[in-house]
Amino acid sequence: MTKPCISLFIPNLDGGGAERVMLHLAEGFTAHNLPVDLVVAQAKGAYLSKVPDNVRLIDLDAKAPLLFHKTRLLKQYLEQEQPSFLITTLDILSSGTWARQLAGASTQVVMCVQTHLSQQFQDRHGQLMQTLKWATVKWFYPMADAIVAASSGVAQDLEQNADILSQRISVIHNPVVTPDFSQKASAAVDHPWFAPNQPPVLLGVGRLVKQKSFATLVEAFARVRQQQPARLMILGDVDPREPDIKPELERLIEKFGIADDVAFPGFVENPYAYMAKADVFVLSSIYEGFGNVVAEAIAAGTPVVATDCKSGPAEILQQGKYGKLVPVGDAEAMAEAIIAMLKQPTDASELKARSQAFTIDCVVRQYLDILNGLKPAQPLVAEPVTESVTEAA
Repeated sequence: MTKPCISLFIPNLDGGGAERVMLHLAEGFTAHNLPVDLVVAQAKGAYLSKVPDNVRLIDLDAKAPLLFHKTRLLKQYLEQEQPSFLITTLDILSSGTWARQLAGASTQVVMCVQTHLSQQFQDRHGQLMQTLKWATVKWFYPMADAIVAASSGVAQDLEQNADILSQRISVIHNPVVTPDFSQKASAAVDHPWFAPNQPPVLLGVGRLVKQKSFATLVEAFARVRQQQPARLMILGDVDPREPDIKPELERLIEKFGIADDVAFPGFVENPYAYMAKADVFVLSSIYEGFGNVVAEAIAAGTPVVATDCKSGPAEILQQGKYGKLVPVGDAEAMAEAIIAMLKQPTDASELKARSQAFTIDCVVRQYLDILNGLKPAQPLVAEPVTESVTEAA
């Protein structure tokens, strides 16, 4: 079998945005005829069946203690396979650079930071653990040969809190518009709310976690319902680390008396079809690294209301040019923006044109520039892709 030129490392293939980004990068690199390995600490998650056929899936099958075991197994993989590049993400404690150092491999490591670390650390940890995690970031991240941030906000956070020079950080937005996006967005949705002559549907997408602040969206929707008929649908799995979020949302929905107009279909394999048929897409997050779902929604031509959170949505929407931005946690402002967007939606063709900055091929070419800038023994050639990117639905 051909030795991998590029290896992509991620903990697992849970149904989140970062996992989808790595699958899209794998698809994009192989479209340029580059051998790719997708290396996972544990082969599990909703996207496990979505690994492209021409990408080799490497399951490290790491056990507890996960950090040390996955790092040791990744070291063994690098020793054996010697890929030219390792792109690693969701790797807060930097198994990628640590494993490369232990292996003494010539592999060049690219650290891809997908989230606003200071916000995530604050959200999940006490002060002591935040301090320890930042110490780890400061120690290991500079060992990477290149650092890619998913947004300018993520880059600024790294610069300010990890003492990493801005010149060392490249900002590359996430690839979300796939060659088959139009086809997926135009697929039918078997739900009565999308039938003709039904009230407008507001859509939220994401795991049911504190970060997404769906409680703000529910309260905003209740305010919208006081003024006009509407429905709210939230797509996404319950996160086992935060099992109380859905019951809390359900209690809030009962409190507002809107249970008949709120639906939780759970995780769906093709959220783009729902986005394309919704009247307004709403992001209510406390923080994001980029906000893939915002870019996907505009690719579907759907008007967007989003919190002006750290970081990503304001960059995608160009500070409000392509959608409405509201303060984090402000349900009243969110409701007003939703009503305004229902009355005067953003032009779909303008949204689709903006989304072309987030096509797989556009983003992969930026990554190839980074990799070639590391002066590999054999430069990576951006060959013509085998399938042109179609216009977003």
